[in-house]
Amino acid sequence: MSHKRVILLAAIFILPAAAGAQHENIPPPPTAVVVPTKIGIINIQNVIVGTDDGQKQLQALEKKFEPRTVELKALSDEIEALKKQLDTQGPKLNDEARAALVKQIDSKQKSFGRVEEDAQSDFGTQQNEIIQKILQKLIPVIDKYAKDNGLIFIMDGSKPWPEWPLVWASPSVDISKAVVDIYNASLGPPAASSTPRPSGTNRPNPETKPKRP
Repeated sequence: MSHKRVILLAAIFILPAAAGAQHENIPPPPTAVVVPTKIGIINIQNVIVGTDDGQKQLQALEKKFEPRTVELKALSDEIEALKKQLDTQGPKLNDEARAALVKQIDSKQKSFGRVEEDAQSDFGTQQNEIIQKILQKLIPVIDKYAKDNGLIFIMDGSKPWPEWPLVWASPSVDISKAVVDIYNASLGPPAASSTPRPSGTNRPNPETKPKRP
């Protein structure tokens, strides 16, 4: 057999086999890792006032401030009565009497402003304390819900754009009602209440918020 024929046979049979052996040693490409991309939207204001705990505490706070609300109403009625008196009797009063009436109205208005400012400040402080306490209890619930449902991101949609960055979201990603239900269930049977909670079937109203006196 000639030297050239041996080389040719080697090229035909030996080299392809060697190439195949090398190909078998090449590791397969890594499998792509699928990263979950589910997101959720929550209206945290509606969730807080929608929980049985939130309703109970916020209603108790409003009850606590009822005397100050009554006081403000009485002061407002006095001011309106004095203004009406000035309108109807002012032209008939002498300068001294009219000045005294104007001074009385001014004094009542200043008193009303102070009482109103103090009431709003006290109410806001105590309301925020309630909200923060409930929020601290809600965080573990939201965290567990996110992990159980494969959520990687949750955005608060309490306020509309441009106040907050959320422009639009499908109601199907709103987890507000689910979080409220889980939170309430963790506290036991709900207490009887005449105030309805947000149904959560649609996206909650972003303007819903705790009241002020």
